[in-house]
This record gives sequence, structure tokens and C-alpha cells, in this order.
Amino acid sequence: MNDSMTPSKPFALRRRTLAAAMQSGVAVVPTAPERIRNRDAHYPYRFDSYFHYLTGFTEPESVLVLIAGEKSRSILFCREKNEEREIWDGFRHGPDAAREEFGFDEAYPIGTLDARMPDLLCNQPSVHYAPGSDPAWDQRVIGWLNAVREKVRLGVAAPANIVDVRVQLDEMRLMKDAAELATMRRAASISATGHRRAMRASRPGRYEYEIEAELLYAFRSGGAQFPAYSPIVASGANACVLHYVGNDARMADGDLLLIDAGCELDGYASDITRTFPVNGKFSGPQRDVYELVLAAQSAAIAETRAGKGWNEPHDAAVKVLAQGMIDLGLLTGTLQEALEKETYRRFYMHRTGHWLGLDVHDAGDYKKNAEWRPLLPGMTLTVEPGLYVRPGDGVPESYWNIGVRIEDDVLVTEGDCEILTHETPKSIGEIEALMRNA
Repeated sequence: MNDSMTPSKPFALRRRTLAAAMQSGVAVVPTAPERIRNRDAHYPYRFDSYFHYLTGFTEPESVLVLIAGEKSRSILFCREKNEEREIWDGFRHGPDAAREEFGFDEAYPIGTLDARMPDLLCNQPSVHYAPGSDPAWDQRVIGWLNAVREKVRLGVAAPANIVDVRVQLDEMRLMKDAAELATMRRAASISATGHRRAMRASRPGRYEYEIEAELLYAFRSGGAQFPAYSPIVASGANACVLHYVGNDARMADGDLLLIDAGCELDGYASDITRTFPVNGKFSGPQRDVYELVLAAQSAAIAETRAGKGWNEPHDAAVKVLAQGMIDLGLLTGTLQEALEKETYRRFYMHRTGHWLGLDVHDAGDYKKNAEWRPLLPGMTLTVEPGLYVRPGDGVPESYWNIGVRIEDDVLVTEGDCEILTHETPKSIGEIEALMRNA
């Protein structure tokens, strides 16, 4: 494979790694289709994560075909150059330029894919793709296989095995290389700028969507293409709704504002949550809950290191939170009872993190052979404990409608994990000082 041009090297290396893992057979990895929003308007285009991971190519109507074996080959099928369409829709590489710039061995027009695939599959032992992800692609692959089977009397054999290419790619994507980490650090920095801007802009009487606009401005002006997910900008009781995205309430004096938002840069997500007082000053009960969640996050971060099991950061956070709930009068009984009966789930009902990368909830299994997998250097994940106190029997009224979550993105290393989102204020002192000086 030609990887002489620097921008293509990480992608060419990933293709070689996948081909080596396959040993033989043909992999077919299409990008995402364009989606119609209504009439002639499309949703903003976003490539398929697996396709981008292997190619770096961002145009729609593209397919990677990877042939493994003693000498692997990478083939791109993409749109042809078309002056008229480029006037309307913008630049297209075309097969020749795409082959050179992105380091493929061969490239052909996308319109020739169905005609070429049966020949590429002849006498191959297996076809690797994503079965079940798209019924249209399932039918397309079956059509190619049937076309090969029609040649059986000519001594041609069709692939006997269908392999889910995502299994190997998910394992590869768990370990971030230097190029990926550089992008993720920059995405984290852009997102941190957005959260600082949001803190400075918040005050009683403003609407949640006004603060969302501040975030989106910072993301785009920083060079990010999109938000990585729909931002959560939740004030007051809305902060106790985990996936609140209405973002249309007026913020009141005395409210906390929970913001869960991150940008996507060159396909890679960041994911940050901060919670702070709209008026810039934590009340006593708000301070109690916030310091508890912060302590739980610190305990989880301390367990986020190479060799620890995936579940150990979560377990550490839960122990701190459960004891804190007892101390605050949210729970009764002992810590052991709270953990065994999971009574803490009334106020903390989600996991403490997830993989992060090309997808905000990134690819990769959390267990291997029924055991929580160990953390390894190069893995990236979030650490995000929370506490959500809805009104209810036995709940001290001073804590009603206080929702707090604190989330950072971290990189597992040989020692202490690297906090990618360290530029985002987190301590009560930092937050109050930033808002006071806004």
C-alpha cells in the first residue's frame, strides 16, 4: 500500500493492521449515505466512523474494499469528477486524486462497484462486512455472492464465510494512536473554551438556549465541525433529567445549571459535563452535593489506570456517593446495605463512564470472556459520576431538584491517567472566580 504521503500514513497503517488480522478474505466498508431532511434539504453530512477510521476520506458515496493475503490491496470506490455537480455541491477528488492523496493501491468510480465485486470475491475464503447494519447492504453482498456462485462450473469458489468486520475494528479503535490523540486533545480544548464561555454568560433571567448558543459559537469558531451530540443545558429541576435536551427554560436565581456538551473535531468527539450556579455562587446544599460528586469523580479518576478493571472506577465512585448520600440524609442504613441493595440508584442510576473516540459512545466491548476488561494505555474514556435529587418522601427539602454531574475525558497511561479536558474549571473556587470576574 502506498503510504508515502504523511496525511495518509495513520490510515494506511490501520488498513494494514486490519488486513493482517483478517489473514485472508475481502473486507467491504462503506461510508454513510447522505440523508434527506425534507424536500431538497439534506442533514449535514457525517461519514461512517469505521470507514473514516480506515481511510480519512470524507466524501459520501464511497466504499473501501480491502483484500487480505500475502500481499494486501486497498481499493477505494468513490464519485467521479463532475464539473457540473462540483459547481452545486463542491469539490470532489475523483478516483485518481483520491488514490494518490489517501494512499490507496487502486481507486475506481463508485458506479463500477457492483460489476467489480464478484471478480474481487472469486476464490476468496470469506467476506468481512457489517451484517445486519443495513438491509440494503445485506442484499447487495448476497447479490455479489450469488453472482460468484453462478461461476461454480468454471471452477470458481465463492466465499464460504461471512465475518463481522466490526469485531476486529472495535478492538483496534479502543487503542488510540498519536494522530487520534492529537485530535482529541484539540477537541477537548475547544470544548473547554465553550464551557468557560457558558459560565461567563450565565445569569438569572437568561434562557437555556442562549447558553447553548454560546457553546455552539465557541465550538464552531474553534474549528470544530459539529457538536458531538445534542447539548444538554439543564437548569433547576431539568438537571435531574439525564437526557434533557429541550434547552428552553428561563434560568432562575438560585438554580444550578448542568451543561453536558462537547464538540466533534475531524470526526472525534469530546464530552464534558460541568454544573454551576446560575448566579455564580453555590448555596450550602448545592455545595454539599457538588463536593460529594467531585470527591466521587476524584476517586474514580484515581482508579483509571493501566491494569485496573473497567468497573473499578465505577465501583470507587459508587462507594463515595453512597456514603455521601447517607451523610446527607438521602439514604438510611449502612454503606454495606446501600451497596448490596443498590439503594443509591434512586439518586445515581447510570454508569461512571464510557469509551470515547470517533463516536461519543465509542466502539469496543466492556467485558471479555464475561470479565470486565482491564484498562490499557491508549484507551480513552469518560469519568462522569452524578447525583440527581428529585423531590420525594424522606428526601430533605433543601436538596430537592439539585442535579449535579461532573464529567471529564481521560487517557489511560502507564501511570496517572491524562485528563484531556483539564482546561475546564471544576473546583468550586475556580468556577465562582471565573463567574465573578465575567
